[in-house]
Amino acid sequence: MAGLIIGTRRSPLAVWQANFVRAELERAWQGLRVELRPITTSGDRPSAGGAAPPAEKGMFTKEIEGELLAGRIDLAVHSLKDLPTSLPQGLALAAVPAREDPADALMAKDALALEKLPRGAKVLCGSPRRVAQLLARRGDLVIVPVRGNVDTRIHKLEGGDAAATVLACAGLIRLGLAEKITQRFDPEDFLPAAAQGALGLEVRADDGRVLELLKPLDHPPSRAAATAERALLKGLGGGCRLPVGAYARSSADGRELILTGMVAKPDGSLLLKRTLAAPLFGQGAAEELGGRLARQLLADGADEILREAPGDTPQGDD
Repeated sequence: MAGLIIGTRRSPLAVWQANFVRAELERAWQGLRVELRPITTSGDRPSAGGAAPPAEKGMFTKEIEGELLAGRIDLAVHSLKDLPTSLPQGLALAAVPAREDPADALMAKDALALEKLPRGAKVLCGSPRRVAQLLARRGDLVIVPVRGNVDTRIHKLEGGDAAATVLACAGLIRLGLAEKITQRFDPEDFLPAAAQGALGLEVRADDGRVLELLKPLDHPPSRAAATAERALLKGLGGGCRLPVGAYARSSADGRELILTGMVAKPDGSLLLKRTLAAPLFGQGAAEELGGRLARQLLADGADEILREAPGDTPQGDD
């Protein structure tokens, strides 16, 4: 059987995710040879002085997509929350494997829950979506901006004077660091980023061989949830830099998809939230649900909040 080349970022979490997909492919297709090709993205390159580069759309994906379009790799493995809602012409989202825990997690030095942190405690957080939800609960917190992968953020927490940071549960679990989770935030209450915890397997749209190879890895419930969340994000403006939260889950009987969306003011003074449900009859229904909820949030005034928002920084690796 002919081989397959996976393109991946070089961070420990990205490599873990690519290795996971390689193992799943080799399990599904006996004799398939899968190679990993690490690629440095613009989001991974420090700017002058060693600082993190300024956030921009697709900063963790565009170089990998360029390699895919050029035919130098066959498959790109992304954290789906980093993948822009509109893909370049010629590329397609071939599969979404079973999703890891989509929730956000507090990691605190003294293992304290959010409500137990000292008054005025410093919290490392670079996402306006997370900041707004933190401040809505604890307006006294001092937010210290931070960027970088999981290891970088843990190092900054342990080596500085901040009391806590917020990371995605999925990254910590995948890296074997679940014991560092002090408090898991309920994703129905503290909304995650759209498609957080999900992987996106991107291919050339006309590559029938790879599309066929990836069919066993697709998990329809996870794809439906991610599709609805990404459609909500797209309907609100299309970027992972927006202060938007989204969480979709199946009803108990599996017949409906329930989607909650949020648009927030960065200071936590206003959180617009709505929930909609719709019968689940495939990806088209999930996409329509996300678009409908976006229109309702905009009618509620989300457009005014988004015009004033600084933008949710692409997190890349947490």
